[in-house]
Amino acid sequence: MQAIRRSFAALAVRPSASVLAEVRTGAIVSAATQLLRFPVENRTFTSSAQQNSWLLPKSGDHGSTRKGRPRVPTGGSTRGTTVVWGDYGLRMCDHHRRVSALQLKNAEDTIRKKLRGMKYRLYMRVACNIPVYTKGNETRMGTGKGSMDFWACRLPTNRVIFELKGEIHEQIVRDAFRVAAGKMSGNYETIKRGDAPCIGATKLTPENVKKLLARKGAPIDPLNRYLAANPEAREAAEAAK
Repeated sequence: MQAIRRSFAALAVRPSASVLAEVRTGAIVSAATQLLRFPVENRTFTSSAQQNSWLLPKSGDHGSTRKGRPRVPTGGSTRGTTVVWGDYGLRMCDHHRRVSALQLKNAEDTIRKKLRGMKYRLYMRVACNIPVYTKGNETRMGTGKGSMDFWACRLPTNRVIFELKGEIHEQIVRDAFRVAAGKMSGNYETIKRGDAPCIGATKLTPENVKKLLARKGAPIDPLNRYLAANPEAREAAEAAK
């Protein structure tokens, strides 16, 4: 009987006189004991979806990972090199590199500061999932990998990092992306929706498409898909034949 009362107190429910009468008679004693077998989990209610940080993995577990190397699209993939959701994008046009979460956060804050008071939406196309370990100076060899210092992301060549959508003048967006690019290492360029994708370090312009079609061993399927979607490049390729 005392255990049942303690369970009602934990649930912050005041039993009525009729309920206590049924408990005394033993009508719901079995149901109450069944409830006491499983602890009640307290959860805060929210009507919005949980937002994961793009600067930190969801699990937060880094383990002991290796340095690794960037992915090179040798099969002719153009994924991640064009604007998908927004109207403008910031694309890296330099050699592949590793960018820290602090640099990406500074670039995001710079863009939001430049566009303060305007209606827009900013999309992040990359996520930090690589732990970087550091060791102190004058540390002898053989003492281990070191301690985890910060999170970073590996950017291949011509990868889009930010996308922006909104009714904003193009020059304002270019200025915001230019200042944000100065917060990160490497060279970057501002692109628009509909600009040519890239295969590795090669942009699929009509001139480059003609060169790729004339080259042996070029990826044919991605080029055919690009020619089917772009009539100008298709006309240039037919003229080259």
